Amino acid sequence: MLKIRVVKTGSSAKAVQALRYYNNKRIIVKHFGSAHSEEALEELLLFAKEWIKEYSNQLSIFPDESPSSILHINHCSFLGVYYTFFYEAIISLQQQIGIANLGRQLLNDLVIMRLFIPTSKLRSIELLENYFGIKHSRKSFYKTVPQWFTLKEEVEQKVVHFAKQVYGFKYDLLFYDVTTLYFETFEDDELRKQGFSKDNKSQQPQILVALMVTKEGFPIAYEIFEGNTFEGNTIIPVVKSFITKHSVSNFTVIADAAMISATNVEELRKNKINYIVGARLGNLANDLINEIDKNICRENGKSIRINTSNGYLICSYSSVRFRKDKYEMEKQIDRAKLIINSPSKIKK
Repeated sequence: MLKIRVVKTGSSAKAVQALRYYNNKRIIVKHFGSAHSEEALEELLLFAKEWIKEYSNQLSIFPDESPSSILHINHCSFLGVYYTFFYEAIISLQQQIGIANLGRQLLNDLVIMRLFIPTSKLRSIELLENYFGIKHSRKSFYKTVPQWFTLKEEVEQKVVHFAKQVYGFKYDLLFYDVTTLYFETFEDDELRKQGFSKDNKSQQPQILVALMVTKEGFPIAYEIFEGNTFEGNTIIPVVKSFITKHSVSNFTVIADAAMISATNVEELRKNKINYIVGARLGNLANDLINEIDKNICRENGKSIRINTSNGYLICSYSSVRFRKDKYEMEKQIDRAKLIINSPSKIKK
């Protein structure tokens, strides 16, 4: 049976050895080294215990070592970290929604990488291995991408079904907006074209993405348009297509002021589509502005409803917005007075 011995050396260090006795003779089986500090001695003793355990292949009936003591920090090197919890959490969400079993694991992995670190698709393939230990080849990417275009209808059906089950979605209320996605190139094609960029990349081609979400913010439908499409021209065809596809009878769309024009309002009312949109108060007639000023209740959260030719105009009061607008208007007035009184001080 092997034992551990600690002896002092001529340099006042402490040597750690593994030994055994045979015919009353001491036999040193292994010398582990010398320690000049208590910390180094503890490390040598730990190493000696583990060596004896492996050498003898004999397990102790009553082990007394700490389960966490088997890791030698000083002899370890950092190789990296995999964010497994994040990956498994998103995979679980994809499974709940029903889009994890479409037979396109690369697509699902790219979606996860897009949430983790938004970057290009080819760069995402590299980062998938770095952060999650998942390997995909560029060859498989180019081979499977054309197949993804056939998944749009199937994915929308699954997310709508999920919205019905989890959020009680009944097609009655949807939020609508658009955004732009630019590409790292300067060449246009049939779809990618230069237009008004929300990413301030006006020199690069882009596409316009229209998105419809439930009141909880869960996306259920989208459409893609050419990059130079005016966003106000998208809401009518997208909404009408959605209503037709799902045979919706009662529908209300909510959008910001950029989506609505007089033509759009006429089309919405013509197709009996209820709408709630942001109003541009600066374009209202003076008599309507005076009516708002006269009837508005100047308390936070209070609102009034005025019937107009485009539908009901609902106005609410905000003291914070009032102070902000008042400050900015007074600054413009002071600047105008300065221009009038001292025109030579103003270059433009």
